[in-house]
Amino acid sequence: MEGQQLQQVLNPQRLKSLQEWMLKSSITLTQVNGQRKYGGPPPVWQGPAPGPGCEVFISQIPRDIYEDRLIPLFQSIGTIYEFRLMMNFSGQNRGFAYAKYGDPVTASAAVMTLHHYRLPEGGCLTVRKSTEKRQLRLGDLPTSTNQGELLTVLRMLSDGVEDVLLKMPGPKGREVVALVNYSSHYAASMAKKVLVQAFRKRYGISITVKWMSFSKSKHVAETGQDDDCFTPPALNPLPKPSITPPHLHPQPLLHDVPSHPPIQPFFRAVGGPAGLRDEMMPQAPVNHDAVSQLQWICELYRLGTPQYEVRFHRTSSDGFLCFIFKILIPGLLFPLCGFIRILPGTSIQAMKVEVYRAAAEQAIQTMCKVSNLRPF
Repeated sequence: MEGQQLQQVLNPQRLKSLQEWMLKSSITLTQVNGQRKYGGPPPVWQGPAPGPGCEVFISQIPRDIYEDRLIPLFQSIGTIYEFRLMMNFSGQNRGFAYAKYGDPVTASAAVMTLHHYRLPEGGCLTVRKSTEKRQLRLGDLPTSTNQGELLTVLRMLSDGVEDVLLKMPGPKGREVVALVNYSSHYAASMAKKVLVQAFRKRYGISITVKWMSFSKSKHVAETGQDDDCFTPPALNPLPKPSITPPHLHPQPLLHDVPSHPPIQPFFRAVGGPAGLRDEMMPQAPVNHDAVSQLQWICELYRLGTPQYEVRFHRTSSDGFLCFIFKILIPGLLFPLCGFIRILPGTSIQAMKVEVYRAAAEQAIQTMCKVSNLRPF
């Protein structure tokens, strides 16, 4: 009886179509940890792995629909870096999957085009931007912790560490906290599993490790707007700032970002080697590209690497494409959000460059307004 039910659930014709498609397209699917994966990267991929904001979450998938229908559908939007279909022990899919593209603009186009897409076999897909947590919060660190040396320690204990921001205790003596940014959700997940034990075993100290998330509410997920974000009041992009690097000594951007690391090194506090030097002052960008300029500012003030999240919003009556953006900067207590209008470009890549440029310009202006940072 159970065998007959399983036979009905799996649908032999659909399984046969999947096998024929794999042979015809030379696609390789790998089963690992309750999911079946394509790519990551695929054989034809060139360049680095995609950053944040490039993945979409697909739900409401009929249980007998497989990659032979889903991958070509999502490849019609752009080149897929990775596709993961969640599977259960019976061979059914679990009703949801993830598709990762090369850039956030292509991912936004997939959401815009395929959300509520009706499959010929039946069923209506739900497609949304994926929430990719890549930042961990380390608490209960020693008061003598040094930011540069903590970065070295974390890179020894876990893979994919991009940068770290140390928040020292305030006047009320609160705990020392570090915000650690990883290159991927997978790298952060692996680190979360090992860091507590590694710090206890190697250095004899007990720390806490938790996820950091910028998702405030369902309202944020659905609208892309956050009550705590800086949202420009107008639809048009703010005027372009002059972005010549300043030659004066910089002022602190936030009161809780230390201009100099603590004197006593982290290694000495936890029993490791001391004497490592801080990272050199980052060089100012030689071009006038706003994205490079924002990266330089964040390096200068030790704020971490900016992470861009872009979502297509609508097409206005005058033909402009409207995007909502959010830039997550680890050293800021809030994301920088805004609204951008651009004219349709000749390619997705061209539109991506224009959206990122306009987002970076707005972020620079906002940072100048809310801090003592001199305008450029």
